Amino acid sequence: MFDSVIGFTADLIDLLAQPLGSAALAIVVFTVCVRVLLLPFGVMQARGARAQAALAPRLAELRKRHGKDPARLYRETNALYTAEGVSPFGGFLPALAQLPVLMVVYRVFVSSTIAGHANALLTHGLFGVQLGQHLAGTVAGFGLVSGPTLVFACLFLLLAAVAALTSRRMRLTPVEGPGSGMLRRVMPLLPFMTVLAAAVLPLAAGIYLLVTTAWTAAERAVLYRAAPAAV
Repeated sequence: MFDSVIGFTADLIDLLAQPLGSAALAIVVFTVCVRVLLLPFGVMQARGARAQAALAPRLAELRKRHGKDPARLYRETNALYTAEGVSPFGGFLPALAQLPVLMVVYRVFVSSTIAGHANALLTHGLFGVQLGQHLAGTVAGFGLVSGPTLVFACLFLLLAAVAALTSRRMRLTPVEGPGSGMLRRVMPLLPFMTVLAAAVLPLAAGIYLLVTTAWTAAERAVLYRAAPAAV
């Protein structure tokens, strides 16, 4: 069933490419449409994060008061969540609900074959580079200084710009609890993994990563502006 869903998604993107005249543009449009459909989950996630942020000072006080008694801390924390009508997973469950859809979209852009046939989506091109092409193959075929390689370079620069914005927001987000020191050091580095991923993935997957991470950055800037919180 999973393969059939991937096949349907690939056919849909290929169908979009016909009136748009570009498979790369079809990827952009399709990814935006998927993120629009998933927007209610993003709103739910933001509400959960804001609720968590509002309780943060009281949770910190409970940890300070009962930190040496884990059982008591657990009971008091649950009681606080219950009294305030807040789920401790309010900021995470909506994000998990998005994963199956995003996984299907991602698989479409990294699979060389779908349903036993070559992935037609990856045979289309962008500025002379096939969407199924990787950076290493492009450099080997056209050289380090060439138009096709420049396409990847521009993609990396855009991904790095989005990652820098996301990283800056993470640095401004307070992190509390056990291991918070390590998290504060590691979390701002995670957005830059998209650049590394794009360096080894097909161009189509890189375009998808750029669109979806840019959407996530914009979505968080809007939904979390009142009370930013780590999720």
